[in-house]
Amino acid sequence: IFVGSGHLVLRQCQPRAAAPLAQVVVAGAMGVQQSYYQAFARWLAEQGYGVTTFDYRGHGLSLQVPLRDARADLLDWAKDCELVAAHLKQQFPQQPLIWIGHSVGSQLPGLASIPLPINGLLSVGSGSGYWRDNAAPTRRMIRLFWWGVAPLVTALYGAFPGRKLGIVGDLPAGVIWQWRRWCMHPNYSVGVEGEPVRQSYAAARYPVHALSMTDDEMMSWASTRSLLSWYRNAPQALERIRPIESGQPRIGHFGFFRREMADTLWPRAHAVLQQWLAQAGATGAGQPQ
Repeated sequence: IFVGSGHLVLRQCQPRAAAPLAQVVVAGAMGVQQSYYQAFARWLAEQGYGVTTFDYRGHGLSLQVPLRDARADLLDWAKDCELVAAHLKQQFPQQPLIWIGHSVGSQLPGLASIPLPINGLLSVGSGSGYWRDNAAPTRRMIRLFWWGVAPLVTALYGAFPGRKLGIVGDLPAGVIWQWRRWCMHPNYSVGVEGEPVRQSYAAARYPVHALSMTDDEMMSWASTRSLLSWYRNAPQALERIRPIESGQPRIGHFGFFRREMADTLWPRAHAVLQQWLAQAGATGAGQPQ
């Protein structure tokens, strides 16, 4: 997909045996490349869904210039979500479209200038990034990051080379500076960007189903509740998941999409998709709720 002076790079997994039940977008977390979600995408394709992953502009495969020359912020990434959704509705006009967002991938749809044409948003490990609402393990070190490491490294390098540092991932300067401003404010993006963002979230009417992990080291229960409060006009559900339910000792912020969760957690996501497809069938396939 063409954006500005470059392109968004998408990957698609389509089922082989029959026509897709629906199209699903998996939108990644901050600094996490789309390759991380490929096992989950292939599993969903085996269940009969077409699945698209992508990298936001200035990131991963969509980075087509040196990182310090990448021009993007989080509102640009929200626009990327609009473009991906529009592309899929054009490619598969008669099929329902479902969005699965990991962390920032569930924040960005609410920032879209017009509501995404989707039949549901499954939010995994997402919430407000306000630093005081971070889960305890992150909150203990986040002040050093936001008041020390991030501004210093970004000012020196002209971007945030997180992969070299083993922190977050590579991010364009515009993304890290805007993200920092949001994380400093109790109302996160809504507090910093003001009424236009508040109204964008309020315009979303598609159902939102949030999965919150009890051992998420970044997103707390409070931060997830904040995110849902912004989607205030959307039908909502919130599930709290414990590691014991995964059959693994730990889930954390990133674990839901690991291959080991295929027999335990991934079917829970599938059940939500099936519910939304049933609703889409009752109201006319492919029409957002």
